[in-house]
Amino acid sequence: MTDKKRIVVVRVRGKVHIRKDIEDTMKFLNLTRVNHCVVIDNREEYMGMIKKVNDFVTWGEISPEIFEKLLENRGRLKGNMSFTIDYLKKNTRYKSIKKFVDDFAKFKAELKDVPGLKPVFRLNPPGKGYERGGIKHPYSTGGALGYRGEKINELLRRMI
Repeated sequence: MTDKKRIVVVRVRGKVHIRKDIEDTMKFLNLTRVNHCVVIDNREEYMGMIKKVNDFVTWGEISPEIFEKLLENRGRLKGNMSFTIDYLKKNTRYKSIKKFVDDFAKFKAELKDVPGLKPVFRLNPPGKGYERGGIKHPYSTGGALGYRGEKINELLRRMI
């Protein structure tokens, strides 16, 4: 897989009646609660994990604009402090969130380059709810689970 991309994974379903191995994989992905999301890359190891938890999450390629919005509105630091532009300027070499997001999209920066930034984003339930098929059916058949591609950005916009 030569084409590197940033993937966002959102947990859709809860932990009732979930197999232990799937629950462990969710912990490895930092998806411990419903409506939590993480931004990862599409390396083989992560894709295997996503394949395993596919019936509990929805995922797709995140656009830089949505990622910037996600950081500004939902980014949290240790101690549950809000992530601000001042914090970014003081603790990293970046002078704006936009510049950090551009480097992040080009794989020149990672979330761990910002000290104290939590790797998981807590989101609201989506405005107007999930798709008509509900949270027990795949996205391809009108539900909310599985791969969405670029359409994940529309869901994230409603959840931020």
